[in-house]
Amino acid sequence: MKNKTLFRGFDEVQKKELKAVMKVAKQCNYDSKHTKQVTKFALEIFDDLSELHGMGAAERYYLLCASLLHDIGVNTEGSQGHHKTALKIILNTPLLRFTQKDRLIIGSIARYHRRALPSLEHDHYKALEKADQEMVSRLAGILRVADGLEYSHNLRIRNTRTTFTNNKIVIRCWVKKEQYKEEIKSAIKKSDLLALTFERDVVFKVIKGEKFVGWS
Repeated sequence: MKNKTLFRGFDEVQKKELKAVMKVAKQCNYDSKHTKQVTKFALEIFDDLSELHGMGAAERYYLLCASLLHDIGVNTEGSQGHHKTALKIILNTPLLRFTQKDRLIIGSIARYHRRALPSLEHDHYKALEKADQEMVSRLAGILRVADGLEYSHNLRIRNTRTTFTNNKIVIRCWVKKEQYKEEIKSAIKKSDLLALTFERDVVFKVIKGEKFVGWS
């Protein structure tokens, strides 16, 4: 995901917001390749499930921003609680151009990309309207899986395709390298919120091949 592609299709306000997002990410020494791959997976899953979740461009934009910022805490206060650090940075840094509401939404999605699930015991989540809480949970569920698919930070999984039925979400993963088991294991573990919010089992299937020729 190149920056030129990243800024395509947004209005001027959003472009300025995204430039600020990238500035914060770079100042926090983010892992560019990993972050952009996670963002790619998150948007692929979001788009493929559009008929299921019914969300639109505004929610997709929240997911994009949260995905780009999800790991900014790793090299600032350490990896142990980097999801909480990301939330703190998003809520407080003057470099970001978001409204307070948008900071809460984007920060909450980023915070829930690992460890604890959304809870009313968390002040930032409790502060949101119920509809926004539900949106955050769904988007965070997508981000958790996307991050799991990039567990090793080595781009072992290249593309995804997601389908769904009345009781199941199936995520197909195209891999070029053989060492992908940790990615699938992590994604399965982190699919808890996605399964909970969409009330479906989440299943992963691996497709191996030297050259990706698209999904039939």
